[in-house]
Amino acid sequence: MADDERPQLKKPSFLISDRLRDYLRRNRRERSLPISYERLLTFEESCPLPDVQGVPTLWDCVIYSRLEMGPLHEDLKRVYALLRTDGDMSVMQHLYVDRIDYCSFGNSAPFRIRIVNAFNDNADYFYIKRGDASRVYGLELEHLLSPNRMNYFTSGATLVEEHVAGLPGDVFIDKWLEGKDLKPVRVAKELVKFNERCFVRLLGDMRAYNFVVVVTPDFEGAQLRIRAMDFDQQSYERRLNFYRPQFFKENWSFAMFCMKHLRVETAQQYQREERVAILHRAAITETMLGELLAAMAADRIAPPEHLHDLRAGLAEFFRRDAYLKCQSMGELVRENLESLRLDVSSPSSNKPTRMV
Repeated sequence: MADDERPQLKKPSFLISDRLRDYLRRNRRERSLPISYERLLTFEESCPLPDVQGVPTLWDCVIYSRLEMGPLHEDLKRVYALLRTDGDMSVMQHLYVDRIDYCSFGNSAPFRIRIVNAFNDNADYFYIKRGDASRVYGLELEHLLSPNRMNYFTSGATLVEEHVAGLPGDVFIDKWLEGKDLKPVRVAKELVKFNERCFVRLLGDMRAYNFVVVVTPDFEGAQLRIRAMDFDQQSYERRLNFYRPQFFKENWSFAMFCMKHLRVETAQQYQREERVAILHRAAITETMLGELLAAMAADRIAPPEHLHDLRAGLAEFFRRDAYLKCQSMGELVRENLESLRLDVSSPSSNKPTRMV
């Protein structure tokens, strides 16, 4: 296990470029909203929000002025309707905003909106964040290249995201990983595939608390899928292993679990399965993916020194000098996909998958 790979400084936000904005408009990701991130910052009071066990969290419950609270809640319901019913408010009248939470920790400093059904007390969540080009690229690459669909949209400098449901990875380690309800090989298989997805599309900082595990009952035991829920570190950091979840100390238990339950040959099989699946998804979304990567290739979402170090690391890892010609992070993602195509067409060149 390599040393923990930590970003040296808090990553800055990058403005959404005109070219990326055009892509979002063409694909109905850019919407006109009745609310903005800046409006939510006008809260007057806040109090710490504990979890169900009474343990303090990183979230605060925020309170707005009496005159603002009513109109704000109505506008938040309209945003939720856009997420769920494409704006049809006729089926949303029985919903109400139960709580607005704010987290100053992290790059996006998000607001979390708790929506409750008045008929059955069922709750749902969505998030309003600062618009950040890195995060938007991360969300869209997840949507196009992973088995998961992402429901989000932007409005100027505001980003709205659907809640990604699942067990946080660190909670899964503590309460589920060594349990008897799951087949160990299925867990290890999904960990290998998740590791491959992050590395190929250069999604960084996938520590255990930045992804969730979705458990689905099946007729022969539960199936799992790991889903990223934090996309702030899309193609920003300079170190190669920052894009490989296996090397974070927070994921040590997962790495050891895979070593225990998978042979190297089996891990290679699962890695290759995911590589082929990524290429299939890329083929299906070829037009959209091409437009997205063209915008990303023209965008500056990392310092030049980060780009230079990362492309050198990728060139050495894949033994391909083509990486050294890349002039942006978007070009590196495109080159990673090309490396996958070459790998799939030449099985003998496949690099072994190791969790440590």
